[in-house]
Amino acid sequence: MGRRERKKAATRQAIADAALRLFLERGYDDVGIREIADAADVSTTTLFKHFPVKEALVFDEDSAQEARLLAAVRERPQGQSIPAALREHALRHRMAAAGGDARFTAFFGLVNSTPALRDYVQNMWLRHTSALARVIAEDSGLPANDPACAALAHFALEAPRTARGSEDPRQAITRAFELLENGWEALT
Repeated sequence: MGRRERKKAATRQAIADAALRLFLERGYDDVGIREIADAADVSTTTLFKHFPVKEALVFDEDSAQEARLLAAVRERPQGQSIPAALREHALRHRMAAAGGDARFTAFFGLVNSTPALRDYVQNMWLRHTSALARVIAEDSGLPANDPACAALAHFALEAPRTARGSEDPRQAITRAFELLENGWEALT
């Protein structure tokens, strides 16, 4: 990475850090874009070059998340089904969310308590449906447009949301993926 790219990455990180700090201190709805730009020592124009909407300030690892999701399918152990690999990925993600790091816990508290952020993260997550469906089809030797691959991708990405508000989120995710596993096995 060259100097210019490093500088852009550092600016982006400074903006994201400032935004998260302010959101955690005062709440998402009580922090303005100008305040975030000032805290990061950038102009609002620079802020919007890096983050097109306010919600994006909270979720700056979208492409990395997609890469980890696709790797869960591509790099799963020999003999492990695709739904099982996606279940393990969802459980790892859930366990990281509940992992005890106070900052991480505060982050998820912010997201879960802010309707705009809950909606944004769900829509962001579901944007990975097409890429996941392609990887599932490729790995399964099925046509790229196979509706079963698209359905599995969609439901696998939606399954973790069923755990919201559950007394036992791990069990809720596991139950949702049991349905996907059994249904998928009937198709292949």
